[in-house]
Amino acid sequence: MTDPRMARLGQRLPGLLLKTEPADLEFYGRDWTRRWTPNPIAIALPAQSEEVQEIVRWAVEERVGIVPSGGRTGLSGGAVAANGELVISFERMNRVLGFEPVDRILTVQPGLVLEALQRAAIEHDLTYPVDFGARGSCTIGGNIATNAGGIRVIRYGNTREWIAGLKVVTGTGALLDLNRGLIKNSSGYDLRHLMIGAEGTLGLVVEASVRLAEPPPPSNVMVLAVPAMQDLMQVFAACRRSLSISAFEFFTDRALEHVVRHGAQDPFDQVSPFYVITEFDAPDEARHALALEVFEHCLNNGWVNDGVISQSSAQAASLWRLRDSITESLAPLKPYKNDISVRISAIPAFMQAMREIFEREYPQFDIVWFGHIGDGNLHVNVIKPAATSDTEFIVECERVTALLSATLTRYQGSISAEHGIGLVKKKYLAGTRSDAEIAMMRGIKRVLDPFGILNPGKVFDPA
Repeated sequence: MTDPRMARLGQRLPGLLLKTEPADLEFYGRDWTRRWTPNPIAIALPAQSEEVQEIVRWAVEERVGIVPSGGRTGLSGGAVAANGELVISFERMNRVLGFEPVDRILTVQPGLVLEALQRAAIEHDLTYPVDFGARGSCTIGGNIATNAGGIRVIRYGNTREWIAGLKVVTGTGALLDLNRGLIKNSSGYDLRHLMIGAEGTLGLVVEASVRLAEPPPPSNVMVLAVPAMQDLMQVFAACRRSLSISAFEFFTDRALEHVVRHGAQDPFDQVSPFYVITEFDAPDEARHALALEVFEHCLNNGWVNDGVISQSSAQAASLWRLRDSITESLAPLKPYKNDISVRISAIPAFMQAMREIFEREYPQFDIVWFGHIGDGNLHVNVIKPAATSDTEFIVECERVTALLSATLTRYQGSISAEHGIGLVKKKYLAGTRSDAEIAMMRGIKRVLDPFGILNPGKVFDPA
């Protein structure tokens, strides 16, 4: 290592694992956006919180920015290191530290992969219910950083609801122990919730106390083919009225086409413009029969034209793959992604307004829609035409995103539902947050990160 700053870090922490090979800098310096050229100074892989504290103190002295890194599955550029920052990868801090059976709290390190956390919960006959398609690669630290929601928010809420406590290293190197697993704690401001969703700009999570839940009852999965956009909410209302649903998702024929090309199996003979997948409690035959009644009701009203209900856990997993694999199947195409949310009641009008914008402004682009109807979160992926350069594509997409942001403001929605603001969406933050809110956010940032070293340039530019 020729950089004297890195030599000084090595002297302070002689046991710290550092990577500086070009391939490592590229691998750890980017997320799924693939829009920025990675350019970190190095990759640090600490094994304990004390090393993280010392790294931060070094960064303050050297005025080096720090980019926290988990599974890097985000799509807003929140884990990108393009300006000579030090990436802190938490992949070595990936252990389960303990379990308290009375409190039903699992204490884990931030680099623990979500799927491993879910398996650890099962070992105690409990469940960690927050779930998404990237469960095999995303980490709990990244989930906390974006307050990730996923596919079962309709029943279980976002990551925030399951975090009982956090240990966080601030931008001065101080270690905060927040909430300590308490259920009731009215002793002032709950700084834990400031950290959740802050994208690593206020502190670096080095330990999390995660609440677990009772295992859900047996469930079934139903996928329905829907002929028109306006029918989606009718189907949602029918399912929510009659079934105990834990998830309700939708995707389009274009999404299904990409997933099938990626290896999934299409359960239908005919193409439909929209599909919904719902998971519902089915502890007995009566609940299974009730689902058939819901399907027939929707069919008779013309809201669906085909459907399939899982008959085994293997078939349920196969049907879920149709939804879970969408992001993964699109990632090699480097889509421009809008991850947006509105109130559930505003979905029909907002989706129609959005559709009109895309049909008018994007006639030449492949638009792949999917999302969480049950919680108002919609994902729009724009696929770059082969003949269009990367620069031209981004310019065109951002022009239309500005129109979309204005529409979101009209419907009091958010430009980012669960992937964060990062680099991609920060120019649209003012459409979601007022000037007073943004000023207050900057003030909080100055208190917890007075030297501006934590994930610099993310969420908003330095004042």
